[in-house]
Amino acid sequence: MSVVRPKKQLGQHFLKDQQIAHRIVVAFTDHFRGELAIEIGPGTGVLTDHLIGQSAFQFQAMDVDQESVAFLHRKYPEWKEQVLLQDFLQSSLSGAPGSIGVIGNFPYNISSQIFFKVYDHIDEVALLVGMIQKEVAERICAGPGSKTYGILSVLLQAFYDVEYLFTVEPHVFNPPPKVRSAVIRLKRNDRQKLDCDAHMFKKVVKASFQTRRKTLRNCLKGLGLSARLLEEAVFSKRAEQLSVDEFLELTKKIEEDGRNHAI
Repeated sequence: MSVVRPKKQLGQHFLKDQQIAHRIVVAFTDHFRGELAIEIGPGTGVLTDHLIGQSAFQFQAMDVDQESVAFLHRKYPEWKEQVLLQDFLQSSLSGAPGSIGVIGNFPYNISSQIFFKVYDHIDEVALLVGMIQKEVAERICAGPGSKTYGILSVLLQAFYDVEYLFTVEPHVFNPPPKVRSAVIRLKRNDRQKLDCDAHMFKKVVKASFQTRRKTLRNCLKGLGLSARLLEEAVFSKRAEQLSVDEFLELTKKIEEDGRNHAI
């Protein structure tokens, strides 16, 4: 069986350590109680080996690499229909049969986009276990006051309990990346919905972190806020100083301000 060539343009770094693969899958299966597990970027199937054919959930593997999909179709001939030539970022999660779990050694060049898609489908995605660049993992898991605390930290922590599980060294990949990797787990928390509009929350958080050194008063002035609202003390702070709950309260204030303008 021919070997799949890692493609730089797809951000592929294939995991070759079976022990780490087992740890990643256990971190997923021990917590997943949903109906559909989706593996992103299966590559040569190191994680897929542990996931395909399980009876506890339906399984799909999605990859945009034709060579990888063809390889996996030969490797798992009885499960060809579960290995799809499909872009996860373009896939529809809304019609899934119940809650979804996402797992994978995510391609580095789209890892942030994967997490933004998960945020847009919080009602569908109950669990995520992913291997990503260490610095991205630290950013997602960071708390307020940290230099790495940012947009994804706030958005994801509003709906998920986020855990940094373990660090992975470059030599266990083919080819070895130039940076260290890490495995994190996102598990849906008890917050069913926000007290504000989720899309406005995302807009406020993104705008707040666009220029980290500026105060919120400067970062959010493009939202057309009233002078009276901008006098409040919170607008003298920087984005990294606000907790998730404080961002939620800020969004509610901005929405109320907009309604008052409309009257």
